[in-house]
Amino acid sequence: MSLGVSAIGQGLLYGLLGVGLFLTFRILDFPDMTVEGTFPLGAAVAVSAISHGLSPLMATLLAMLAGMAAGALTGFLTTTGKVPILLAGILVMTGLYSVNLRIMGAANVSLLNKANLFNAPFLKNLPPYFDSVVVGLIVAVIVVALLILFLNTQIGQGFIASGDNPTMARSLGINPAHQQILGLVVGNGLVGIAGALIAQNNGYADVNMGIGVIVIGLAAIIIGEVLFGELTLSQRLVATVLGSILYRFVLLLVLALGFSANDLQLLSAIILAIAIMVPTMEHKLRIRRVLRNGVQHND
Repeated sequence: MSLGVSAIGQGLLYGLLGVGLFLTFRILDFPDMTVEGTFPLGAAVAVSAISHGLSPLMATLLAMLAGMAAGALTGFLTTTGKVPILLAGILVMTGLYSVNLRIMGAANVSLLNKANLFNAPFLKNLPPYFDSVVVGLIVAVIVVALLILFLNTQIGQGFIASGDNPTMARSLGINPAHQQILGLVVGNGLVGIAGALIAQNNGYADVNMGIGVIVIGLAAIIIGEVLFGELTLSQRLVATVLGSILYRFVLLLVLALGFSANDLQLLSAIILAIAIMVPTMEHKLRIRRVLRNGVQHND
């Protein structure tokens, strides 16, 4: 029971990572490697701020701003500097490793005996692990609701149009470069929040905690799409959060089967690869079935 509740809580918290990546990966159609540096950046900023006496809420907001700044830098490199988006993300991600070490002053910083969002007074009487579920649910609902409102504004529609067809967007007076920067800023801001919340929930920040998080985010997106099928854009945001929860349960099942926790990164990559291949395999099987039925009908 406690493992299931913990999986739901972790899924909700990591769901913010998936939603942030969704903005660039699905709407703007490019992979943003910056998130592997932004995630520990958010954790480093939040933990360091809390350690220096700031409130957990203010520390989380600072983590969001730090993530937004990292996204803006990637956007500047790829739009103004004409650096390919994948390389720009890798450059920023690599540079952030040293930045995170500077912020924390060490490779690992603990929040032992420090206040955080998960030991707030209204959470103290909850059963074990329910604190992460409550906090994760509150933040996920707020973030998804705000994003849905944003995507239905004129600016949001321009953002979507830039991802769908940049040429058409230019003809409508929309600058795709500005929209790319906007997507990177908002997306990495959400990843920064995710890093801050995960660090507070775990009780520490580590400079290496960003390794492989892009796989976690992509898994949430792909699993949500595979399981829930054709959805509206707003529904896909919700599906991404649900996909993140389902992904945690898949990992829980894998561990229950006797695999080592050291294999989680490999297993995550395998799960993502399978999830990506499922729609393609279904499409090919459907085509073969139609062709087979056509041949039989002609006979």
